Amino acid sequence: MMPDPGLASVAAGVATACQVLFRYPRSVSSAIAVVGVPTSLGGHLSGMERTPAELRRRGLLDRLREAGLDLRDDGDLAIEPGFRPDPDPRAQNRALIAEFLPREAAMVAASVADGERLLILGGDCCAHAGAMAGLRRARPDRRLAIAWFDAHGDFNTPDTTPSGNVWGMPFAMLCGRGDPDLVAACDGPTVDERHAALLGGQVLDEQESRLLAASQVAHFGAGMLGTPAGLAALEAWASAVGREVDGLYIAIDHDVLDASGDWSVTMPEPGGLPLEAALDAVRALATAIPVVGYGATAMNFGRGDGPKTVGAAAQLASAALG
Repeated sequence: MMPDPGLASVAAGVATACQVLFRYPRSVSSAIAVVGVPTSLGGHLSGMERTPAELRRRGLLDRLREAGLDLRDDGDLAIEPGFRPDPDPRAQNRALIAEFLPREAAMVAASVADGERLLILGGDCCAHAGAMAGLRRARPDRRLAIAWFDAHGDFNTPDTTPSGNVWGMPFAMLCGRGDPDLVAACDGPTVDERHAALLGGQVLDEQESRLLAASQVAHFGAGMLGTPAGLAALEAWASAVGREVDGLYIAIDHDVLDASGDWSVTMPEPGGLPLEAALDAVRALATAIPVVGYGATAMNFGRGDGPKTVGAAAQLASAALG
């Protein structure tokens, strides 16, 4: 009897699928390593360098443990100074940032070496670039996606920035865009742009907007995510990307939340995401792709409603990592 070519094709498909599953397991550890990145070096305003300590003092980790998360606090990366004014119009404090990012990557890689997931307490958004580098160093064969929640694009480069703030560049840096020293400092690119999404971005510089529009990065605006159709579009993106990657890092700059909430953030913006819409988006992403890392940045407890902000941070982290 001749073998059935249809059955042979099915068997080959199953074998291939099994090889992929064994190489890229979809399950993730329940253990979560916490790493603080106390820096405001990326820009012209101070305060965020104190945020990791403030989040601990204000009980964020206790809240997350009460919510059932298995946390191990690995402490803070040593960054000194955490803030320094710099008039450089292209990239403020670039040498200091290029020095700490590889050390952050090494610390993250060591923290998740046994398969732990990651919780980053920032600091400014440069912390996410080092986090992605560390996750990739720990598992070089792993393909990662990134969901970047931010009222701003963070997709500038030293050639396009109107401010010189490097905290407006880390999303571009981890995509491999920007000056070689900054990109190399975070092992960029650590993600394929078609596996990257900007969520809530609404305050974009003109050249930055053009760069994003010409890239393969998906963009889900704050208004769009507040609608059933917008959430469905995000779910479709996550489902498609989830078939091509092994894990997701969620980066949340808390200024993505609408300024009417009186959040403790450095750069509040009106017209942002309501907290419930942000939670719905995070849940949609976490349902579709295993979350291997989550970062909370850009909080500043010198302003706004601190207790309310910590509560929101706990809800968002639980939605991603719970």
